[in-house]
Amino acid sequence: MSQRRRRSLALLTSGVLALPLLTGCGAGDDEGGQAAAGQDIATTTRDKIADGGVLRWAVDALPDTLNTFQADADATTNRIAGAVLPQLFVLDAKGRPVVNPDYLEKAEVIEREPKQVVQYKLNQKAVWSDGREIGAADFVAQWRALNGKDSAYWTARNAGYDRIEKIEKGKTDLEVRVTFNKPYADWRSLFTPLYPKQVTGTPDAFNEGARGALKITAGPFGLGAIDKKTGTAALTRNARWWGRPAKLDTLVLTAVPRAERPAALAAGRLDLAEIDRAGADRIALARRDAAGKNGPGAGGAPAHGPGAALTPADATLSWATAFGADEEKAAAETESRQKHLDSVKRYAEEQTALKAFTVRKSLEPAYTQLAMNGASGPLADERVRRAVARALDRRALAEVVLKPLGLPAKPVGSHLALSGQRAYADNSDALGGQDTQAAQALLADAGWRKGGKITEPAGAKAGPESEQQDDSKTPSGPGTGNDGLYIVGQDDGANGDPRSATEDRASSDTAPEGTQDGPSPVLAPAPFGAQQEASLLAQAAQVARAARAESTDDAKGVPARDEADPAKASPAPAPAKQPVRTSGGMLAKDGKALSLRFVLPAGPGSESLRTVGERIAGMLRKVGVNTEMIKVADDSFFKDHIASGQYDLALYSWPATAYPATDARPIFAKPEPAADGSLLVEQNYTRVGTDHIDQLFDQAVAELDEEQSRELMRKADARIWAAAGSIPLFQRPELVAVKPSLANAGAFGLGAPRYQDIGWKKAPTAKDKKK
Repeated sequence: MSQRRRRSLALLTSGVLALPLLTGCGAGDDEGGQAAAGQDIATTTRDKIADGGVLRWAVDALPDTLNTFQADADATTNRIAGAVLPQLFVLDAKGRPVVNPDYLEKAEVIEREPKQVVQYKLNQKAVWSDGREIGAADFVAQWRALNGKDSAYWTARNAGYDRIEKIEKGKTDLEVRVTFNKPYADWRSLFTPLYPKQVTGTPDAFNEGARGALKITAGPFGLGAIDKKTGTAALTRNARWWGRPAKLDTLVLTAVPRAERPAALAAGRLDLAEIDRAGADRIALARRDAAGKNGPGAGGAPAHGPGAALTPADATLSWATAFGADEEKAAAETESRQKHLDSVKRYAEEQTALKAFTVRKSLEPAYTQLAMNGASGPLADERVRRAVARALDRRALAEVVLKPLGLPAKPVGSHLALSGQRAYADNSDALGGQDTQAAQALLADAGWRKGGKITEPAGAKAGPESEQQDDSKTPSGPGTGNDGLYIVGQDDGANGDPRSATEDRASSDTAPEGTQDGPSPVLAPAPFGAQQEASLLAQAAQVARAARAESTDDAKGVPARDEADPAKASPAPAPAKQPVRTSGGMLAKDGKALSLRFVLPAGPGSESLRTVGERIAGMLRKVGVNTEMIKVADDSFFKDHIASGQYDLALYSWPATAYPATDARPIFAKPEPAADGSLLVEQNYTRVGTDHIDQLFDQAVAELDEEQSRELMRKADARIWAAAGSIPLFQRPELVAVKPSLANAGAFGLGAPRYQDIGWKKAPTAKDKKK
C-alpha cells in the first residue's frame, strides 16, 4: 500500500463526523455541491441507544504497527487511531475538515505576515489516559519526529511538518502557537492523529514503542488486547474520557478476508462488515426468501447457491455412477455427492442466518479511474491518450457498476476532490466528453490509419514492451489470476489475417468494413501458418497448370520431355507473392497495429473491474483500437505491473482527500529523471505530468486565501484532464452488512465514524409500539 493511500485512509477512517463548523474552518458551504450519495448509518439520537454491549467489526487484517506515520501502517492502524487518539480535525458527511470540539475550542490563522502563525486553543478537559494534560509538549515532539531533519525517525512522510519553524506555548497552557517558515494552506491536516510525547519524543519510542501497543491514549476508547491467534483487537471504553461516554463497552475489530465475511456474519462472528457485491447479493436473496418472494429449490434448498445449477439429468447421472458396477468410480462419486450435500446444507443454514442482516449503501471516498501509461509506446502521444478518453462513455461505465446497486451513477468530474468537497468542480470539459468522431480525428492526426500495412511480426505489440511477457512472477493456470490474455478486436477479422486476393475482393464488395465471410480467426491457422498455406496453394496451382500444358503438348504429338535431363527441364515456378497483411478495420501506423495491453486483476472481488474493462475495450474497438486483456494475480497487479510501468491501460482506484494540495501532488507530479537514468515517478504511475501542473500545486499549497487556493486546485485539475493521463470514471460503491438494530454505523460515505455514538438501539417500549 502506497504512502499516499495510507495518508488518505487515515483521514477517512478516523475521528468524528458531522460536527458543527467552528471558527477557523473556512466558509463557502455551497462550494462543491452535495455529496453524490449520503451516509447510510441509521442515524439515531443517543437517548435511544442502550448503554453497553459489544460490537464485532470486520477488518482486513490486524495492523503491523499502531503508528500511522510509519510505512507499514494500514487501514486498521487508522481505524484504531481514530477511536483512541486525538483527532483535532475530522471529516463531516461531505468529506470536509471541521474542528473536533472534544479536543479544540478553536483553531485559526492569527498572523499571515511576516509569517503564518496558527493558534490552537485546547479543550481544558482534554487529558491523556495517564492523567496528563494534552499540551504544547506533545505538538513539539510530533513536529520534531516528522519534520524530516532527524533520519533516525522511520517516518513515511513529513509533508507540512517540514514547513514549521517553531512551536511554543501561548499565553496559557491551553494555547499552542505554531509558526511556519513557509505558508501552508493545509495546516488543518497536521497533528491528526496526535500522539503523546512518550511515543514521538525519541527515535526508539517512535520506531518500536507504538508498533504493538499504545500504553497512553486519549479517545473515547482505549486499546485493549491484540490477539494474533484469534485475529482480534479489542477497544474498551476509556474511563478518563471527558466527552460523552462511548455507548459500547467494547469494540472488537476482527480480521476476516472479504470472501469469508458472509459465512462469518452467518456464524455470529461479526455484526458489521464491509462486503462485496456477491455478499450483498446473498443477503438480498436471504431476505427475499424469508419474505416468501421466492420459492425453495428441490428438497427445500434455496433456489440459488451450490445446488441451484444441478439439473435432473446431472442428478440422474450422479446417482447412476454412485450405485454403478465400477466400485472405484462409485466410491469417488459417493464422496463427491456427500461433499455437495454438505455444501448445500451449509449454504442453506448460512442463508437462514443472513436474513437477520441488512445492507447499508453509499459511495466510498475513492474513485475508480482508467490509467494510461504515457511513458512510451502509442500512449506517449497525447493525441492518442485524448482519443482513448473521448471514446469512453463514462456515464455508461458508471451505470454498469452502480445502477444495479441502486446508487447514483454519476461520473466523477475531478481528479482532486469528490462531489460535496469544497474543492470539487467538474472540469472534464477541459478534455471533452464522449465523441467517436473526435476520437477518430485525433487518432488520424497522430498518423493511425485503418487498413494500414502490417510489417511487424505477428503478435508483436505496439505498447512500451514488445518482448515476450514474463509470467514467471505469477502462477499459471486456472484460478491463479494468470489466465492469459484475450485480444479484443480479433474476433471479427479486423486484425489483418491474410486471405486470398479473390476473397478480399469478394468481401469488399459485399460486406461492411470490419466484417468477414470466412471462419473466425480464433479457429483459423496462426498468421504465419496462413501465409505458408497461401504460398503452397499458389505453387500447387502453377504445377497443375504446367501439368495441363504438358498434357496438351502430348496430345499434339510433341515428344515427351526427358525429366532426367536437368538441361532440358523447365525452370521452377517463381515463388508466389506473399499476401499483404493489413490492419483491416482497426488502426495501424509504421507497420504496427494499434494494440494496447489492458492489465486487470483476476482475483475474487474484482469482477466489476473486469466487466468495466470489457466495456472499455468494446468502446475502443469502435474507434479502431485493439486491446489485449491481460489478467494477473492480485498480489502482482500493483507491484509488478502498475508501479513498474508494465501496462498500457489499467483500472485502479485512488482515495479522496480533504487536502489535495498536499496529498494529490505526488500522484500528478511530473516525473523527473534520476541519476541512474531511471524515472522518479513518486505515485504518478501514469508517468504523465507537466511543469504547469506542478506550479499550480505549489501555488495552491502556499496560498492562505482558502477560496483562491481551491481555485488554483481547480485549474490544476483542468490541466490534468487536458493531459489525459488518467480518466476518473465513478466513485466506488460502499456496501456494509449490518444488523438492523445497530445505530450510527454502516456506510459512512465521505465522513468518518463518531465512535462514541455507535451502539445498539434500545428495545421499543409498549408506548413506542402503540405509536
